[in-house]
Amino acid sequence: MQEIDLVRHCRQGDRNAQEALFSLYADSMFRLCFRYIKSQADCEDVMIIAFTKIYSHVTGFTYSGKGSLEAWMKKIMINESLMWLRRRHNFHLMETLNESVPDQELEQFSQLSTEDIYQFITQLPTGYRTVFNLSVVEGYSHQEIALALDITESTSRTQLFKAKTQLKKMLTQEGFHYGT
Repeated sequence: MQEIDLVRHCRQGDRNAQEALFSLYADSMFRLCFRYIKSQADCEDVMIIAFTKIYSHVTGFTYSGKGSLEAWMKKIMINESLMWLRRRHNFHLMETLNESVPDQELEQFSQLSTEDIYQFITQLPTGYRTVFNLSVVEGYSHQEIALALDITESTSRTQLFKAKTQLKKMLTQEGFHYGT
């Protein structure tokens, strides 16, 4: 079934279409949630809540071509993951730096498989991992991250800097080298 057909049938409350949508996207959406939430059980809960919202709000979704459905669903999954994190993690307690934070490149990641990168990212502390995912993986600006997590842009920049620093340290410990 095509995406547009799934959307049309889900709008009509068709349980088979909802099941097909879940089957098609469950694995990728679980992995998306797991980038933010490290507990498998909590990820499953967040994903189910997000799918429930997808089903109940699909009437407001505007199909704009291949991939638009998945992008819309990802946004809902990310928002649900962030809401879960905000309820359980105080992002305001993160240390911030007052001086400007230099941008760090992670060119050495190009040598690694996606699974290796994923494993390194999941080892980061919650705050670092969340800001790293939102910035580097999802492409959010520091302003958007600050709004999503109810933190300052400075805190977002600092957490990204520290996440990249910690990732570089992990890579070095694993024998990967970068820069000159």
